[in-house]
Amino acid sequence: MEFGFLSILLFGLILGFKHALEPDHVIAVSTIASRSKNLWNSSLSGVFWGIGHTFTLFVFGLIVIGLKQEISDPVAMSLEFIVGIVLVYLGISNVFVKERQTHSHHKNGATSYWKSTLLGLVHGLAGSAAMVLLTMSTVHTIWEGAIYIIIFGIGTCVGMLLFTTVLGVPFVFSNKGVTVNALFIKITGIISILFGIYYMYNIGINDGLFKIWI
Repeated sequence: MEFGFLSILLFGLILGFKHALEPDHVIAVSTIASRSKNLWNSSLSGVFWGIGHTFTLFVFGLIVIGLKQEISDPVAMSLEFIVGIVLVYLGISNVFVKERQTHSHHKNGATSYWKSTLLGLVHGLAGSAAMVLLTMSTVHTIWEGAIYIIIFGIGTCVGMLLFTTVLGVPFVFSNKGVTVNALFIKITGIISILFGIYYMYNIGINDGLFKIWI
């Protein structure tokens, strides 16, 4: 493997780490991780988000790269708009969660892992356009593209693992105080709702997606 490609992979790893900490990713995963009852579940919710995100990028990205096509701006923006809708939905689910639900023994880690994975899949689909452009401008073959996306995904998983671990600490320590813990969860939900609305407004109005739809 050429040294030049190795440096590209290292760059992809760093980019993946940075990509995990983008505001929409952080806020979305926060709404799920905040409801985890222990630090392990909180940390793994970030990893499963990264797995879902990487899976979509890998499959969708390689198909587009293999066909040597670009994703049109209307399609790319529409996918991004879906992320805003998901952020609002997650926020609402946190704001209106009942205190007894936040501490229910039936709410196990598996549920949050599935939610995180599905959330990662949505974010991966929304980010595929940028990923394809980045990969096509960086590598020369589809196999190099596959390796690059996987390395990028590893960086994303590591970044999200570290974030959700740090995020989980205050929520886990406040878990015994039902009122405080519920307040933290609702605050996370409100932030997600507001950011989701801003996200949709920015894409729909400022970037002109609504005009394209109409």
